[in-house]
Amino acid sequence: MRERSGTIGRMSAGRVLLPVALARAGLLPAALARAGHLPAALARAGLLPLALALTGLPACGGPGGGAGTGPLVVAADVGFAPHAMMTGAGEVEGFNVDLAREIAARLGRPGVEVVDFEWSSIFSGLYARRFEFVIAPTTITEGRARRVLLTEGYLDTDPVFLRRRDQPELDDLAQLAGQVVAVNNGSAYDLWATENAGPLGFEVQRYGKNADAVQAVLSGRAFANLVGETVAYWVVRENALVRADYRIPAETAFAIAFRNDDGETRNRVETILECLKVEGVIARIHRDWLGEEPAPGSAAVTAYEGFGPPGLPGFEPTPGRVPCG
Repeated sequence: MRERSGTIGRMSAGRVLLPVALARAGLLPAALARAGHLPAALARAGLLPLALALTGLPACGGPGGGAGTGPLVVAADVGFAPHAMMTGAGEVEGFNVDLAREIAARLGRPGVEVVDFEWSSIFSGLYARRFEFVIAPTTITEGRARRVLLTEGYLDTDPVFLRRRDQPELDDLAQLAGQVVAVNNGSAYDLWATENAGPLGFEVQRYGKNADAVQAVLSGRAFANLVGETVAYWVVRENALVRADYRIPAETAFAIAFRNDDGETRNRVETILECLKVEGVIARIHRDWLGEEPAPGSAAVTAYEGFGPPGLPGFEPTPGRVPCG
């Protein structure tokens, strides 16, 4: 697991002195103490919870129902643009960061702290209570609904192949034979690629950050990057060297993920999500980051009955309840 920082913008004060103290106490190998990046070193040594305690940071994954008093602590795969990414000033921004701020405000929490986790380990961090929930866009699948509690979808997304603009157009999946497809390790797109690599005859390359998968395409190491449409279209808008070639109609959507034992928080946050849809807040965030209005009837503007994705594990029917009522 690689963490860019335990809590973005709040662990730098302990970066030099704390590892030295831990090494002297025999709790951290000297080589890791000299590594220069405290959170990653502590994570490798299994000491990140101790670091949080020593630096005075609040424990993550606090009381249920979003009832903490400090900033809302959430996780995202920072660099997964346009959902969560670093600015030149070292701040984190994006569609899902704006969404987290709106949720925090309605929970009465004073701001948001974003913990950067690679996607492949983000659910492990969730159950280790490193943060309260996963704000990173989480594609709704049956397998994930068994592993974590999901909200209803808030943003439609289909898999798209991102390719270099100077290459021939991909218009048939048969063209993948003998090629390399780059994916974000552990993502829904990794799952699709793994299931279809054999039948379609392509190789899968996995990267901890999707930005690295995009670079594999640009450098020629990969034929295409399979990613969600929102990410693909953002990359195309920002980089004239790539294009979105082929869309797989999957009728999937992004959700927010919680521990299976935290239904109270899931239901409370989902109610907030419904209100953000009804009030047009998610539509505004959609315009800000994707440059267009969400489609009528799409997940960004539709509040659904019940809690969670209908028909999947974790769904709670709520007869008579009006969404955002």
